Amino acid sequence: MELNKTLGPWLGKTSKMLGCFINETLATNAIDLTREQWVVLVKVSKHCGLTQNELALITERDKTSLTRLIKTMERKKLIYREVSKNDKRIKLVYISEYGKTAYKKALPIIQNTTQKLQKGLSQQEINNILHTLQKLQTNLTELSTNCGENLKN
Repeated sequence: MELNKTLGPWLGKTSKMLGCFINETLATNAIDLTREQWVVLVKVSKHCGLTQNELALITERDKTSLTRLIKTMERKKLIYREVSKNDKRIKLVYISEYGKTAYKKALPIIQNTTQKLQKGLSQQEINNILHTLQKLQTNLTELSTNCGENLKN
């Protein structure tokens, strides 16, 4: 089996290219966010008051790298943490007012980037790709006890 004729390398390369394109687009539009920071903003804006563990799970990041990312985002005033009232060992992550502004500024840029990415693809092609990716994720979830369960929106 030739590896370049299997999905793995194509998915990996496409994912890296997409991340690079998003970072490039945000920078070109003078938005001081990285793709990783954007992902955290999206999740925290949807689910305010997530624990760092929950955020690590849904963003598919290890706790150490997420902690570094959160500290950077706190320095940039995009998010803030508060100690849980129920358990003083747990910190909850919230989007700040500045983070909400950054999110609102970046959202149309990300939406436009998505449209550019999907240029030339019919809705049927997009649906087929999504269906195929969902099947792959189901297979990965069944094959590994550590993969997939944390990816729920």
